[in-house]
Amino acid sequence: MSPDDVQHAIEEFWFARDSQTSQLEDGGRAGGAARANGHMGGFTQLVARTFIDHGIPPSCIKIGMPYLPGYYRVRKQWDLVVVYKQTLVAAVEFKSQVGSVGKNINNRFEEALGTATDTRAAQDKNMTYGDVPPWLAYVFVLQETPETEAPNRSTKALFPTDPGFEGLSYNQRYQEMLRRFIGENVYQAGWFITTKRTDGSVTYLEPLATATAKAFATAIEGRIAWVKSIVDR
Repeated sequence: MSPDDVQHAIEEFWFARDSQTSQLEDGGRAGGAARANGHMGGFTQLVARTFIDHGIPPSCIKIGMPYLPGYYRVRKQWDLVVVYKQTLVAAVEFKSQVGSVGKNINNRFEEALGTATDTRAAQDKNMTYGDVPPWLAYVFVLQETPETEAPNRSTKALFPTDPGFEGLSYNQRYQEMLRRFIGENVYQAGWFITTKRTDGSVTYLEPLATATAKAFATAIEGRIAWVKSIVDR
């Protein structure tokens, strides 16, 4: 995944989002960002191509409505699933946040944690995925705005909160979420991108060292090599 590849995916993200939001009856005023699907398609295709480049046949990549079993619920629809010789190579979630961060940040946290926890429980309780445990990844695109960058968001609660969140902006909280997900093996890999549009140009950053395109592609390559060493004997 080269910088040019990522830039193209970012530009496609904005183009698709603008096109879909404009087609909504209200012009997207009532949550168009959440209701306009498909704007992560460029990232989905880029990640799919990374699996293919490292030896996964295209027929093994499931995009659209791939469901995986859960434990606390029957099944969960993922965005991209890779199954090689009846072995789950990877399951990847693609999420974004454009505007209204304060209203939706907790939902994003809860969705991400619940999805991974349910899939892991299915393996731990039922050995759903056999001898090769699931490999889960999380891709997140965040629009940079004054709201996301403002520091010192409230951490008040009825009991003391984790001091690691003290002083953080919403952007930094998302980074901390993904840092902890990867560090605690909730997700085995991640990719975090921030983006903004200024004077008609689109730019992006990858502020979290453990969740860049390069780190993510390297993790994918390692996972494929490990799975193939088991199933291609």
